[in-house]
Amino acid sequence: MPRSSKLLLIILCLLLAATLLVWIKAGAVLVQLFIALALAYLLNPLVNKLEQRGLNRTVSVLLVFSLALIGISLVLLLLTLAVKAELSKVQLNIPAYATQIYELIPPKIKNYLQIDTPERLSQQLTNLALAFKGSALDIAKPILQWLQQAVSSTVGLILSLLGYLIIPIYLFYLLADMPLLTAWLKELPPLRFRDQLGLLATEFDEVLSGFVRGQLLVCAILAVLYSAGLWLIGIDLAVVIGTLSGAAFIIPYLGTMLGIVLSMLMALLKFHDLLHPLLCLGWFALVQGLEGTVITPKVVGDTVGLHPLIAIVALLTGGQLLGISGMLLAIPVAAILKVLAVHLLIYYRSSAFYQGS
Repeated sequence: MPRSSKLLLIILCLLLAATLLVWIKAGAVLVQLFIALALAYLLNPLVNKLEQRGLNRTVSVLLVFSLALIGISLVLLLLTLAVKAELSKVQLNIPAYATQIYELIPPKIKNYLQIDTPERLSQQLTNLALAFKGSALDIAKPILQWLQQAVSSTVGLILSLLGYLIIPIYLFYLLADMPLLTAWLKELPPLRFRDQLGLLATEFDEVLSGFVRGQLLVCAILAVLYSAGLWLIGIDLAVVIGTLSGAAFIIPYLGTMLGIVLSMLMALLKFHDLLHPLLCLGWFALVQGLEGTVITPKVVGDTVGLHPLIAIVALLTGGQLLGISGMLLAIPVAAILKVLAVHLLIYYRSSAFYQGS
């Protein structure tokens, strides 16, 4: 092996060892940087378009920042108002829900929970709804507890929290310096491989951008459709269930299954018949059919193009290996592997071994 190749191999091994060490000792820093990179990847096209129109890059970044912040704030405000209104309606129906649930609870569990009458169960459910409705800050307590457990000291907790608070700063510098970073990455490969790797990088970018940006838009469309349909059927917490199902569709099929279970349960508790649960099931089936035949092809296109069977296998494999994180990364990784497989197949079919020469 040439001396330069040995030196390059040693440098790569040292970089890999350093990355593993940082991941073990300060994994939160890499997670924060990854979040900033993902957000920069999403927002960079908007910054580029503004820059092409003659705006300074820094001004473009600040403008995109402001628009994103305003948009997220408006969505959260509207969602909060809708959830509060729905919780008020649910609070009125709690006695009826309590009666239905009380009949399904085994006697031993009733004694353990000290709910000897439907009225007592109704009171406990009412207290729970009031607590959930009036304490938005309490929802953050489990997150804060998790963060506290994730670090081993007060200093570590402070540094961890500060790390997440400065994600916008990471994001700003990444967006501002994205052209320099892209140019630096393009110059890294050896000259003899640069054209082939550049072609691969372009295809990777098309696949990832098509999936990530498209999937987020698909999730938003599904959240609106799910919420509207459940509201027309008369399901309580329609916006909550619809929004949760749409957001969970970032992992394909998970949001649909979650929405079906929750909506059918709420329909049974409210209407005590089979018609309304079947209407919920039918609506989710209809929207899922639209998602597969109209929404995803129009929004995402054929950039990912994974067969449903391959997508399911990828999701299950990712879940087994890395849990929820693995399921989130399964489809993008499978799409990248598909691009590599296509290029390997082309190389194989053009080889002397395949052609017999």
